[in-house]
Amino acid sequence: MAEDTPNISSVIRDVWGFDALRPMQREAIGAGVEGRDALVVLPTGGGKSLCFQAPPLVRDRLAVVVSPLIALMKDQVDGLVSNGYPAAALHSMLDEGENAEVIRQIREGELRLLYIAPERLVNPWVMDLLREAGVDAFIVDEAHCISQWGHDFRPEYRQLATLRDRFGGVSVRAFTATATERVRTDIVEQLRLRDAEVLVGDFDRPNLVYRVLPRMDAKAQIAEALGRHKGEASIVYCLSRAETERTASALRDQGFSARHYHAGMDPDDRRRVQDDFMQERLDVVVATVAFGMGIDRSDVRCVVHAAMPKSLEHYQQEAGRAGRDGLEAECVLLHSGADSAKWRDLMDRSAREAGLDGASPEQIKLLWEMRDYCSGVTCRHAALVRYFGQEFTKDDEPGGCGACDVCLGELTAVEDATTIARKIVACVARLDQRYGSGHVVDVLRGGNTQRIRDNGHDALSTYALLSDTSTPVLRSYVDQLVDQSLLARSHDEYKVLRLTQAGIDLMKGEGEARLIEPKMPTKRPREQRAASRDSADWQGVAQALFEALRGLRREIAGEMSVPAYIVFGDTTLRAMARDKPTDVRALGRIKGVGAKKLESFGERFVGLISEHEDANAQEPA
Repeated sequence: MAEDTPNISSVIRDVWGFDALRPMQREAIGAGVEGRDALVVLPTGGGKSLCFQAPPLVRDRLAVVVSPLIALMKDQVDGLVSNGYPAAALHSMLDEGENAEVIRQIREGELRLLYIAPERLVNPWVMDLLREAGVDAFIVDEAHCISQWGHDFRPEYRQLATLRDRFGGVSVRAFTATATERVRTDIVEQLRLRDAEVLVGDFDRPNLVYRVLPRMDAKAQIAEALGRHKGEASIVYCLSRAETERTASALRDQGFSARHYHAGMDPDDRRRVQDDFMQERLDVVVATVAFGMGIDRSDVRCVVHAAMPKSLEHYQQEAGRAGRDGLEAECVLLHSGADSAKWRDLMDRSAREAGLDGASPEQIKLLWEMRDYCSGVTCRHAALVRYFGQEFTKDDEPGGCGACDVCLGELTAVEDATTIARKIVACVARLDQRYGSGHVVDVLRGGNTQRIRDNGHDALSTYALLSDTSTPVLRSYVDQLVDQSLLARSHDEYKVLRLTQAGIDLMKGEGEARLIEPKMPTKRPREQRAASRDSADWQGVAQALFEALRGLRREIAGEMSVPAYIVFGDTTLRAMARDKPTDVRALGRIKGVGAKKLESFGERFVGLISEHEDANAQEPA
């Protein structure tokens, strides 16, 4: 409905430079224009922000956006202002003069969108200010934060339930990129949405290539993945602060432009890393999950998890930071059977600090579902989509989704897997279930360690049974057997390997085991998928011109002190490098070029394209 309304179409064309809306955007914008309550779940890259940014312009009234992070507010406001949109944010980083100016704009009715943190919004003084200003709607972004079942629950979000009491007739709309049915129900109840329009987009991200690999040599595997995206934006997630520092240092030694990022850093250093990444002065950030929610960069081409996240919701959110512009990107997840044990320990410790006995059954269930995803050998896209309650049929087609390690045929089944597994399980039994995986691997490989000699383990029947298997591969096999519940790890600090009933049955000749040896790709995703959507995105694009346009974008962003993607996204730059518009009118027809940006720096982009074309015309045939 919304896309057919001339006012909406003209607003979106003039401000954002779009001629059409993506699936679900039409309905979400329509609900906003009609002033209805709504819950909108649009996976990252689905154009969620536009759904709440467009209606206030059409209704010509002020809307308030509740956002959890200052960095996220700042980036979104910078982007809107660069488009000529009257927007601002109220937060603790403003100086006295900036704060007064925003308040003046609110009182004089100059703004159409105001960003604010939840704890500041519920301040009585702010509530009175907004009531006087005649706020038209409240937008709760990252709405999963209000649900205790969500992956990033924040207690301060619970206070938003009072909006219904204090602003009875004002519409409330909630937006999030990731929410299971249970979380969606909780959001509606907590915000007391009335007759809400619930819109859930397609959870599949077909532009993402998912790869899940047993962790063998993490630093080498990370470097291999990033090497397919040299010079492009990438994020590496690690479990600990120390690991981010070690990994970033190792990547720099290998020639990558990489820095670490975690909550324990000096705030100025942390801000500098984030700014350098956003303005394309830094390619790779190695971070804990403290880095991400405030990152709105759309052209991240690779996300690597150095360890398994604690839930599929977390994974979907973090991996989803790749390819937000709709262009192809790669998500690599390295995992080990030890990851779930680490998470279980962290959960138990956190629960005990809160006065509880240990991790809740719900937390453990989410952890096991994440582990099952890692150890599974079904289409990754299908597994994620079905987890969020939607149907997926591409895995039934020849070649499956064509965008994951399973469907691309990158996972190789190990021959005689059951025989190898019996040898490993038997070794655990011979060691009386008293040792961790490191010692078990040493015995199986025929190691000559002091520990083996002192305990006489070189005399065991399982000694050197797998001497021709490398340590990283054998460790991976042990982890895979833990994932298949053929072995278990103790929850104490020593992580001793134990036999399960299934493992005992396997030793007796009952049942089978499955072992996977990954076959790492060497090509970039777009080279591997010649017929892919990404190939079409690059078709006809002059890549030298595209890189020159990226340079100009970086230059303008530096002048404006904003992230580079705010100037233009990669999709827009590729369209410029494909169509090569040499006058401002032609540039204005490119998707993503709105009226304000055309006026502000259209001449500079047209000039660069003209110079490039003139230089090519002068080259000898």
